[in-house]
Amino acid sequence: MRPFKTNDLHWTRQPKDYVIEEDKISITTQPYTDLWQKTYYHFVNDNAPVLQMETEEEYFSFTVKTEFSDSHTRFDQCGIVLYQDSENWLKGSIEYENGDFQHLGSVVTNYGYSDWATTEIDTSVKSMWYRLSRRGSDYCIENSVDGITFKQMRICHLQEGVGKIRFGVYACSPENSSFTAVFTNMELTECKWLTHDGQKPDEG
Repeated sequence: MRPFKTNDLHWTRQPKDYVIEEDKISITTQPYTDLWQKTYYHFVNDNAPVLQMETEEEYFSFTVKTEFSDSHTRFDQCGIVLYQDSENWLKGSIEYENGDFQHLGSVVTNYGYSDWATTEIDTSVKSMWYRLSRRGSDYCIENSVDGITFKQMRICHLQEGVGKIRFGVYACSPENSSFTAVFTNMELTECKWLTHDGQKPDEG
């Protein structure tokens, strides 16, 4: 597994204000930027900046620490992403809601329809680690408060997540807001999402 290098990253929709260093990425969001497809809201938002690298490696894990000390408006968010195209992608993040709580969650979009799975966490949380693991076209998103103990957020299948994929980080502000997201401790490793050791797969 090759080491993670920021010079392997490429923009999908470059933001106006960002800094990329060897071990740190900062993205300042622009108002009315988002990723969402149709479900429930019936709108399509596909203008968030996404910074990714490409790989055909079928088994790996990507870990990153996010810091968002000044997120302050509903839906301000930053996190981990795998963006193939506007209709096929996944993301894991914390979305600010109000002075009482935020949403820690994930979105999986297949063929132009998004879902959103969340749990409420306190607004005082201003940093989070994420780990995205790949096994073929199946994916696992985890989170951690300390970068040591990770908890599963979601296992999913991405219909267009076979072969060459693109993954990395993103930040956006769907409403009239702006904040700076900071990404550090980025690491590529062997897949830490271990082979299932329970029920055997069905035959045939």
